[in-house]
Amino acid sequence: MPLPMPRAILFDLDGTLADTAPDLAAALNRLRNDRGLSSTPYEQLRPYTSAGARGMIGAAFGLKPGDPDYEELRVGFLNHYAAALAVDSTLFDGIPALLKDLRQRHLGWGVVTNKAACFTDPLVSQIGLADADCVISGDTTAHSKPHPEPLLEAARRLNLQPQECWYVGDDLRDIQAGRAAGMATVAVAWGYCGESEPSSWEADALIDTPRELLTLLPRQ
Repeated sequence: MPLPMPRAILFDLDGTLADTAPDLAAALNRLRNDRGLSSTPYEQLRPYTSAGARGMIGAAFGLKPGDPDYEELRVGFLNHYAAALAVDSTLFDGIPALLKDLRQRHLGWGVVTNKAACFTDPLVSQIGLADADCVISGDTTAHSKPHPEPLLEAARRLNLQPQECWYVGDDLRDIQAGRAAGMATVAVAWGYCGESEPSSWEADALIDTPRELLTLLPRQ
């Protein structure tokens, strides 16, 4: 079924627009090294990047929120990350060209992430996303994804109805949030994807490359 023509396309950040896993993994391994532990292989950490501190600490230490030492580890991890959050993070191949094409088509675009603003704002400015029409961070609203509130706030800031927006992401929570907000949803296969297959998320579309997003736009 064809997707409705959007007036704006909203994107998740980590694993969708930007490959931030190298810097997140480096921060986590600095934390492990501080504690006299060996580094966790990058390939083991990468799938958990979209889950933020919770996912990364779970992968490297086997702990979850509420466990002893979890909060101390979380704070230590975020401190390390804040000190070096845009060293090796880059936009995925094809993203700059995609965003340029959206501008040429007079379509708005924005970022909606669960990453806190203290990390989102400097990262966005340093990796080439500063001209986004809106940026919604994990602490912009009272709830974060999979709650729809961040996406609804993005639509409000763009002066659009939710159904006039698409949401694109690499995590099940992205698709759940987009669906709950009443937006068309697009899952991407190039991201981190967590512990489940994007094909199981029941997104309205699944794409393998950024360029493929343009093929979903209805012809004028």
